[in-house]
Amino acid sequence: MFIINLTYKTGLDKVDQFLNEHIEFLDEQYALGHFLASGRKIPRTGGIIVSNVEDKTELEKIIGKDPFKINDLANYELIEFIPSKACDKLRFLLE
Repeated sequence: MFIINLTYKTGLDKVDQFLNEHIEFLDEQYALGHFLASGRKIPRTGGIIVSNVEDKTELEKIIGKDPFKINDLANYELIEFIPSKACDKLRFLLE
């Protein structure tokens, strides 16, 4: 499992030009079962994606399809972790 930490490299005016395409990318990854949660940071300096993709190389290929990546709008930090505790609603993460 990975936390993907996006940090914008450009102004929000440029980011917003590709926001709809980025959302379509996210929707596709949710439909494929690759992403579990996502959202923007506050203040709006980037975003966070929680992914259940287990292979870092595969996740990097997926990220390569993100319009924010394609258009060099954000840096991506991949943080791998193994959940060892979770509340009842998120217990499925432990499997």
